[in-house]
Amino acid sequence: MTAQESEGRLLQFVQHMHAIVDEPNLPEHEILRRTGRHLHQLVAHDDWLPEAFAQPHPEFYRQYLLYGDPLDRFSVVSFVWGPGQRTPVHNHTVWGAIGMLRGAEWGQAYVARDGMSTAPAGPPERLEPGMVAFVSPGIGDVHQVWNAYDDRVSISIHVYGGNIGRIERQVFAAGEPTVKAFVSGYSGDITPNLWARAPQ
Repeated sequence: MTAQESEGRLLQFVQHMHAIVDEPNLPEHEILRRTGRHLHQLVAHDDWLPEAFAQPHPEFYRQYLLYGDPLDRFSVVSFVWGPGQRTPVHNHTVWGAIGMLRGAEWGQAYVARDGMSTAPAGPPERLEPGMVAFVSPGIGDVHQVWNAYDDRVSISIHVYGGNIGRIERQVFAAGEPTVKAFVSGYSGDITPNLWARAPQ
């Protein structure tokens, strides 16, 4: 594998995603199936993510924008988990696919009762490199995620059916009727140059 080929992986994935969202009236389950197939191919190789988008923070997980569709139909981000870091219980309001690139993470699904209090839905699931998981309001949209390791960084690649950094979502206090609205934004203010030394 040449350096040019590895650097072209993200560009190729974005091209596949544009082909998916450009197809009219594609049902969500088919969007997830196709997205999952291409995301699995992307995270099967840990040789393409620029170091600038793999940097942890000592206190908080980081969400770096890798690509945002100009029409806000999808976004691609790298989630960088420092040792032991975790999210609160939260939702997404759009479909999403999560591919594990480096390290490992746990995900605990929740059910929201009356749109407020939450309860765990089944046991937590562990994602290892190359694995892909899905969320959406239709199949389960509320979860908590955390780094499986207390001594190393883990990185997952997320694809969402919207510009996830601009969407108003909710954080839930587990087991309590408390909901807080939030907009996540992004860590940093740059995105990768997908066309730098990409294959011709």
